[in-house]
Amino acid sequence: MQQIALDIGLASGPSLANFLAGPNLAAWQHIQLWVASDTRSPVPTYVWGEGGSGKTHLLRAAQAALRDQGCAVGWMDASVFEPTAFDDAWRVVILDDVHLYTAVQQHAAFNWFVNAMTPEDGQQRWVLSAGDVPPSALMLREDLRTRLGWGHIFQLQVLSEPERRAVLRQQADERGVFLSDDVMDFMLKRFSRDLSSLIQLLDQLDGYALQTQRAITIPLLKSMLENM
Repeated sequence: MQQIALDIGLASGPSLANFLAGPNLAAWQHIQLWVASDTRSPVPTYVWGEGGSGKTHLLRAAQAALRDQGCAVGWMDASVFEPTAFDDAWRVVILDDVHLYTAVQQHAAFNWFVNAMTPEDGQQRWVLSAGDVPPSALMLREDLRTRLGWGHIFQLQVLSEPERRAVLRQQADERGVFLSDDVMDFMLKRFSRDLSSLIQLLDQLDGYALQTQRAITIPLLKSMLENM
């Protein structure tokens, strides 16, 4: 009988600590300093870059850090098909993958942005958003597009192969598993260079190794793929 894998050895979710900044140091430092500040500036921040550049990681990391401080955060991404109304309890509004927003999501995002910047209680909220192109190239309603482009703007770059290797090594170490160079070579050559996809693959591989009680090797990886 195949043993059920226990939920152990898995790394925690995205955090500012486990974000490998590389060429994206300025954006990482900006968000880290802002999250850590007691007197947060309400000037909005927008980060952009192609898939796998770390946008969602940074936004989720900021959300997690703020929640750890007891700060209420409004979150919307393209999977939120029925956005809620703006909540006065929110101290921060985070908008991910804005380039994918439907008309309904754009309407909600505009409403959230206006309420964050001109709240009834007079306490402006920070708006952190992300998309795959700079604000000027977003195919969104004009009033939302121009607001997203007002404030701090950072472009994120996809990590180089050595940097992606360093992230995979770090993620494996956090899970308490050994990832050999051969397995890492196989993952980088045969799968998407998108770092989030590689980390998801590592999650699946770690779970499969626990389930089968085998070390992580290329044969194990191939076996997992055959049984998916």
